[in-house]
Amino acid sequence: MIGSSTPRIKRQSAIRLFAQEFSEANLTEQGVGEYDPSFVITKLGIKVNRALVSGVIERLERREGDNGPSFSGVLRDPTGNHRFNIAPFQTELQLDIEELHARFESGDRFLMALVGKSRWFEGDDGGIFTSFRAEEFSVIDQETYMHWLIDTSDATMRRLKSHENSLGVELTQDSLKSSNVPSDLIDGTIMSRQHYPDFDSETYRLGVLKALSSALGRNNVTEIEDDKVIEPSSSQEETVSSLTSSNAPGVIMDTIRRLDSGVGVEYDALVEACTLAGISRESAEDSIEDLRDTRGDIVEPRFGFFRLLSK
Repeated sequence: MIGSSTPRIKRQSAIRLFAQEFSEANLTEQGVGEYDPSFVITKLGIKVNRALVSGVIERLERREGDNGPSFSGVLRDPTGNHRFNIAPFQTELQLDIEELHARFESGDRFLMALVGKSRWFEGDDGGIFTSFRAEEFSVIDQETYMHWLIDTSDATMRRLKSHENSLGVELTQDSLKSSNVPSDLIDGTIMSRQHYPDFDSETYRLGVLKALSSALGRNNVTEIEDDKVIEPSSSQEETVSSLTSSNAPGVIMDTIRRLDSGVGVEYDALVEACTLAGISRESAEDSIEDLRDTRGDIVEPRFGFFRLLSK
């Protein structure tokens, strides 16, 4: 068991964001130390090290190299394309991606969810091109995709509200905090506002409406009057609220109760159970830490595995 004096490397939360917000980002922060995370900072002020993205498979290519095959693909959500790749050294993913590649080549199209690390490269003209290095992925059903759309809409609206609150405010920690910019967005907001020129945030709001329309099974995306995007309806807002407020601690403890065979339940299995229940990955990760460090309902007998605390 990790002792209290041992510093714990905090796992970066997997951000929920749509393709448009990530693809339009060109501000990066490179970690200094060997284990320091690197980030892509979006216009809405979120620092992305890891992300959970979803969409229909649009492209999946296999390339042979000296060290083995690599794969590159595209997932399409209602706002654009998420680009991802799998390297030859990621042997644990090769078998599954080979199977999906065969399905894709046969003409099958399916929905996927993918957790990936943000990556970028700079073109000859100085442009920044972003993508994800896949860490895990799975084929999902329509209901799971709907939950992702709604949860990501909720997260995007939160960032939109934060961005609006930051306009016209001095770019300091104290000023932004007093203007109701959430603490997890303050650093990214300062960097974003100093880097990006003024932009029309309504394009991101339109992306949210497209996603909600898709989640609710509507073909007509939205209406636009006098160049202004109509706000989400009350029924859409209620759907967002109801599907993102599940009891994360309850799901985590129930999952441990069901799956623990004596050695504990792996961290990623707990996060996945929450994700399938419509709970954001960020909320799941926060709840695991709260249950372990604050409430003391679960213990971590070895790194990455959790058990219920016997009382």
